[in-house]
Amino acid sequence: MMADQLWEELMLPEKPEIVLVVDDNNTNIKVLFEFLRQFGYKILVAKNGEDALIKAEQGQPDIILLDVMMPGIDGFQTCERLKSIPELKEIPVIFMTALAEPVNKVKGLKLGAVDYITKPFQHEEVLARIQLHLKISKITKILAKQNEILEQKVTEITVELSQSLASLQQAQVQLVQSEKMSTLGQLSAGIAHEINNPIGFLAGNLDFLTKFINNLIEHLQLYQEALPSPGEKILRHAEEIELEYLLEDAYQMLDSMREGTDRLRQISLSMRTLSRSDTANKVPCNIHEGIDSTLMILKHRLKANENRPEIQIIKKYGNLPVINCYAGQLYQVFMNLLANAIDALEEATPPHPTNPNTFSPRKIIIATSFHRESQTIAISFLDNGIGIPENLQTKLFDPNFTTKPPGQGTGLGLSISRQIVQKHGGKLSCISTFGKGAEFRIELPIE
Repeated sequence: MMADQLWEELMLPEKPEIVLVVDDNNTNIKVLFEFLRQFGYKILVAKNGEDALIKAEQGQPDIILLDVMMPGIDGFQTCERLKSIPELKEIPVIFMTALAEPVNKVKGLKLGAVDYITKPFQHEEVLARIQLHLKISKITKILAKQNEILEQKVTEITVELSQSLASLQQAQVQLVQSEKMSTLGQLSAGIAHEINNPIGFLAGNLDFLTKFINNLIEHLQLYQEALPSPGEKILRHAEEIELEYLLEDAYQMLDSMREGTDRLRQISLSMRTLSRSDTANKVPCNIHEGIDSTLMILKHRLKANENRPEIQIIKKYGNLPVINCYAGQLYQVFMNLLANAIDALEEATPPHPTNPNTFSPRKIIIATSFHRESQTIAISFLDNGIGIPENLQTKLFDPNFTTKPPGQGTGLGLSISRQIVQKHGGKLSCISTFGKGAEFRIELPIE
């Protein structure tokens, strides 16, 4: 409400304002009663402090004229008791006194009075002070009311802003997720397609190469049988090329090359599996296939390095039915959770240990199970890293929250993962004891 509206409300005619006059002197009461009634005030009268408290509670006056010197409880005590009652404490109190000592006036003001009127009364002064403090009281009430309305509006706006912020964060996460899925899906599919042909070419030629080398070795052995003494030049050359070891290692080299092409083929298949976007429709999905494909992509991160021993993967797969889901998105959840578990295990190992193998084995246990009664499946990723402090566990799934150093995490992985799981009607939760590792558990309905 603007200042002019406040003024209009202040000047609106209302019911007669009530003045409570508290004085043990009948003459003073009569004078004030007759004088104030001329100006439209409704007058209540009390002759002592106890009576004043009763009349104030019953009549709810707009202002109180209170004599200081009275029998029983005096004006100061009466004022103190008035201000201790919540329903009466805002009523302005004006003391009436013949005491001119400043210490008495200060005492009354400290007790909550707003003004003093000195006896004998000057009518114009009494009227002016009453009108002034009634107006101040009215303005104070209006401002208090407006302040209450303003606080309510601020609360409403704060709630709306919080909701808007949450919606924006949700939209940001969804946009990042959509873009990430689209980009990674296209990139993975493209790479898988591009390397598939060379892999096929290498694998096919390895079969021919194996056959050719077999033939050459067999032909060489025939020469050796036919020419047991080939001459110094041939013997010298055989020694230079280490012919004996060459013949032994040839098959091992071919096996290693075949193993490499098989590994490339598996990576290609895994990339093709993980590149499915499936954002428009759900498709039948083999959960274990998705987890295994994710592990294949992350296999290089599981190997031992100079800072830590190999990370062991322990699979405790249950008998899961095929479920309908957005496969590409669900595989992204597996990727996020497994990558986070590897990060946690790397963080749990001190940098540059003298002997990484002296530390307890680093493990990630992947367990799946089917609950027939609830028709849900559970997928658990449990690591024996350092765990998550209890005060951070409630923030784990908040957008932009990360425990990783700057530049090593966006804070969106777990938030996106939870949204994907919730999109499937499921639940993603974390169970962790600091110092003992963490478990991230996915629960998904079959339908």
